[in-house]
Amino acid sequence: MNGFLVIFFTQQNRRHQGKMLGDWLVDLAKEMGLRGATLSTGIEGFGHTGRLHSSHFFELADQPTEIRMAITEEESERLFKRLEVEDISVFYIKTPIEMGTVGKKGSAATAS
Repeated sequence: MNGFLVIFFTQQNRRHQGKMLGDWLVDLAKEMGLRGATLSTGIEGFGHTGRLHSSHFFELADQPTEIRMAITEEESERLFKRLEVEDISVFYIKTPIEMGTVGKKGSAATAS
């Protein structure tokens, strides 16, 4: 199946509607019935301003965060239409992908 890998980049301290922006995006994906979303935090990175963002022992608010979604073209259109009406600004990468599942379904498969 063809679709898109969409990756949003933000920092732990960014908030939307009272939630961390990363958590809000994951919740939005679930609310919209998208295939899934993964939130990952990074150790260090820098953005378009050149300012270094990193995780420190006492301060994790500036920690880089990525939200990844493998979605169909229709899901992508719905997601970006929804994001257009929200009062947020977030950088993203959207690239075409092939996606699917390989192997047997279920954990009860046994070898012969």
